[in-house]
Amino acid sequence: MTSSTSTNRTSLWGGRFSGGPAEALARLSVSVQFDWRLAPYDLAGSRAHARVLAHAGLLDAEELGKMLAALDDLEAACASGAFRPTVEDEDVHTALERGLLERLGTLGGKLRAGRSRNDQVATDLRLYLRDHARGVALRLVELADALVEQAERHVETPAPGMTHVQHAQPVTFGHWLLAHVQPLLRDLERLRDWDARAAVSPLGSGALAGSSLPLDPVQVAKELGFATAAPNSMDAVADRDFVAEFLFVTAMIGVHLSRLGEEVVMWTSQEFGWVELDDAFATGSSIMPQKKNADIAELARGKSGRLIGGLMTVLTMLKGLPLTYDRDMQEDKEPAFDAVDQLQLVLPALAGMISTMTVRADRLAAAAPVGYTLATEVADWLVRKGVPFREAHEITGKLVALCVARDCALDEVSDEDLAAISDHLDPDVRSVLSVKSALAARTTYGSTGPGPVADQLAAAADKLITWRTWSEESVVPR
Repeated sequence: MTSSTSTNRTSLWGGRFSGGPAEALARLSVSVQFDWRLAPYDLAGSRAHARVLAHAGLLDAEELGKMLAALDDLEAACASGAFRPTVEDEDVHTALERGLLERLGTLGGKLRAGRSRNDQVATDLRLYLRDHARGVALRLVELADALVEQAERHVETPAPGMTHVQHAQPVTFGHWLLAHVQPLLRDLERLRDWDARAAVSPLGSGALAGSSLPLDPVQVAKELGFATAAPNSMDAVADRDFVAEFLFVTAMIGVHLSRLGEEVVMWTSQEFGWVELDDAFATGSSIMPQKKNADIAELARGKSGRLIGGLMTVLTMLKGLPLTYDRDMQEDKEPAFDAVDQLQLVLPALAGMISTMTVRADRLAAAAPVGYTLATEVADWLVRKGVPFREAHEITGKLVALCVARDCALDEVSDEDLAAISDHLDPDVRSVLSVKSALAARTTYGSTGPGPVADQLAAAADKLITWRTWSEESVVPR
């Protein structure tokens, strides 16, 4: 196996080696094709590091000025595309050091003092994920807003609530839609909780042991928008909890989107026919002209597997690693980047699908009492008369069995048949045998009645205002 070297290559290591890396090793090691997106965050860290070097007396004022100007120029060149990584650059750090050396010559080499790629990449990735977590949060807010807006139109629309995909009890469709908002609100809380734990800066930890130079990791942390610096330099460079936890949150989001997607698929089927999707958010068939497919909902289901897979990848990669840094950790970035990318794709599409869909309230209302969904109303009516629920359940079950045998509705049973089933049943039971009365009776906190649903709407709207504000905050210094 031959080695390949290049006089133009910028390398962050190699002094003790007599030759360059083999081509196969170079191809395996290179990560710049995916970690280049960390460039703005690496440059932000470089500016903070330059200032701390100056504070320690390792750069004079003139050198600091030139260093910061060069970093600003390099950032502008990266943003415009004038500066790009080359095939010779191993990673984002190598590429950016090359750009700095091109602008400053030997002065650019001073920036490497007191830091390592180990603490650099851990810092960059935290900055990237904290920044993009807010972008994901904003998309979650938009989807929740779309659900809330639909729910506002259906506060009193009856629907057949289900368990085991069987008709169970009447609910309002607004309540059902809000049941998908609640997990999104929890996902937003998880993102904020994660962000609080991720707001710890590894910069200053060096390769693993800190630095003998008089640096100030706490000051660097504050400049970069972190709450504090890492209390243990070995843990700082080895920790990828923040990646795994971020991927858990994104996987959980994926699961919630998948459940919503599955329901939309059912609601839009011919068998249900409760919802019609806008043409702009549905697709057709290449062979069957009549088809209208809920592809966005199906893709949301599919993306959940990909998001869960990213979490499994990182957890499996981490589970047997000794302290501190190991090259295995290069595998932490692609799943994290992919989770961000996939959610940024699917969330706007879902929001558009939900906000533009047409709910067929007449079909929902017609389906609400089907399947003896008012049976529980009979049992509760008996309980209010003093009958123990165990007995009330048995009596109501016999009433349903009679209706099934005669293929009739609960309110179509004669007075004589009611009395034959139980002395506790009398004609007054018919007062509870309507969907409207069943929904009106649900007045407790969190229940499906129009009043509690209106309360849920108001609370969700207030929370979403707060979350929108949080998601629009910037955590990365410019």
